[in-house]
Order: sequence, then C-alpha cells, then structure tokens
Amino acid sequence: MALKRMGIVNNYEKIRDLTVAVVGVGGVGSVTAEMLTRCGIGKLVLFDYDKVELANMNRLFFQPHQAGLSKVDAAAKTLQAINPDVEIETHNYNITTVDNFQHFMDTISTSSLKNGAVDLVLSCVDNFEARMAINTACNELNQKWFESGVSENAVSGHIQFIIPGESACFGCAPPLVVAANIDEKTLKRDGVCAASLPTTMGIVAGFLVQNTLKYLLNFGTTSFYLGYNAMSDFFPTLALKPNPHCDDRYCRQRQQEFRAKPKEIVVEKVEVDDTPLHEDNEWGISLIDETVPDVTEDTLIRTDVGVRQAYSLPVRTNETEPATTVSESSGPSLEELMAQMKSI
Repeated sequence: MALKRMGIVNNYEKIRDLTVAVVGVGGVGSVTAEMLTRCGIGKLVLFDYDKVELANMNRLFFQPHQAGLSKVDAAAKTLQAINPDVEIETHNYNITTVDNFQHFMDTISTSSLKNGAVDLVLSCVDNFEARMAINTACNELNQKWFESGVSENAVSGHIQFIIPGESACFGCAPPLVVAANIDEKTLKRDGVCAASLPTTMGIVAGFLVQNTLKYLLNFGTTSFYLGYNAMSDFFPTLALKPNPHCDDRYCRQRQQEFRAKPKEIVVEKVEVDDTPLHEDNEWGISLIDETVPDVTEDTLIRTDVGVRQAYSLPVRTNETEPATTVSESSGPSLEELMAQMKSI
C-alpha cells in the first residue's frame, strides 16, 4: 500500500482481483510466486511436473524437508503459510504433451477469479520445448505473457514481454539451438544443474515481478526486453518487432489484427500565453539575458538520463601567469628627453 500512499499507484487494491499463471516453479518461478504472494495477488495458478531434490536447496525458496514432494505441492504449502488470502491452484503435469497441452490452454483461459482468462502468464521454464508450448498457446488465445530465462552458466538472464501481434513472439526470433538445427537434449550434461546461482535467479525474478506489477497496476513503463549480464553489470533494453514470416500461423494472424486496428492519433495542445510581460508595457518590450555562460571542460561532461552533476569543479590551471613586462618604445631616448628639458 506504500505505492498508493506515495502516489505511484492509483488503486493497489486491484491486485486482489487479478490472476497470474506461473509456468515452471524452479529457481526463477518459485521466487516469482513468492514475491507475487507477498504483494497480495488474488490468485496464482502454478504449473510444473518436477519434484523437489536436495540439489534444489540452492534456491531461495525450497527447504530440505520438502525433498520428494512435487514442486507445485511444496510451493503451495509454503505460499499459503506466507499469505493465506492468496488462492493457489496447482497442476502437476508436463504442458508439452498433447493431452496436457489442451488442458493447459483450457486452464489459462478459464481460471481467473472471474472464471475468464488469466490476467498474465509468466514463463519460468528452463527449456525451449516448454517455451514454444507456452508461445503457441498464448498466440492462439491472444494472451499476453512474459518469457524469462537464466543462462546455463548462471551469470546472465533476461525477461521479455510478449503481446501477440504487437511484439515479437518467442518463435519470431528462434535461438541458436533451433536456427542451427541442434537437438537441445544433446546440450544437457549429467550431474550439471544449469542456472543454479541464486543471486542471478533472484535478480531475474525481481525484474519479472516488477514489470508484472507495472503492467497489471498500470504504473511506470513496462520493458519489452530487459537483459542482465552479471560479468559487467550490463542491463540492455530493447523492443522486438514481430516477424511477418513467423512460422506460427496464429502469430501472423495476430499481426494482421493488430495492423487492422485504428491507430490513435494523439495531438498535443500547446497553450500560448499572449498576456504582456508587464501590465504597463504598451509596446511589449522585454529584457533578454544575452550573457553566454562559461563553457569549461567540466561542464562538457556527458551525463545520462536521470543523472545530474551536484556541482561543477573549479577550473584547474597548472601554468603560472607570465610576469608583466614593458616592451621597448620606439620614441626618443632618455638622453634626448633630458636635453630637451635643459633647453626649455
């Protein structure tokens, strides 16, 4: 509620009526679900089919006594203890199979608190096959969703906001493993847990939930793509346009629908103040400051947006001022002047 008191969000209570589906309750998904629960989301719909293992204890969510439980059941118990007001719905199956995929589509299109489509789908899965399943379902249902991921070496990650037809879907720009026709299963290595650094997963989950709140509660600017590189603390942002030749036919259909929508033309009204500067200024005469500020090396320092200089450093001069010298005059000499004075 502090966001409302500070004037950032007009109606924070709206979050109690919203439903978010989280697909994948792993390193990113479990922390994402916990953050949304603590924020007071109305309902969470969780999808996963893995079980909690001792190797998952490097997450920020699961506990050793939960080993052996399904991730969705373990998550539901923890989240209910954190905030009993949040409704939790769990589905313990693989969404990529034929039968489960149809049930997945039916669930996200009917499981909101108003028995309609969920307000947002968050993808927190760790493989391409599941991401493509979510992408296909959301394109067909015209469902907005966030895709997120952490690299296998755990030092980078990203989130991507996908609006079918308006922004690029996940299939518009396939990753290298698909573009190069590489079988993703050959990249898995025994005994290696990919993306297992809790700091990176926590950062990506924070980005994901922050932009989820901005979109659902309508404040700030929602990022279409936000990346994170831990090696250099680099945060690239960009917007990806949809590919008109995307392999997903529903993506192409949504693009046609988006182009067919009438575009809103916003005309800014500029108010011109015609009142005179002075009440008794009959001729409209005004004084203009024509002085030019001093431009020094310090004032030319470039500052990014949102950064300003607290003060300007004084100009440093290493060279001493040259001594004042009197140049020789081309007039009469001293002796000639003395002779002229004696003759007077």
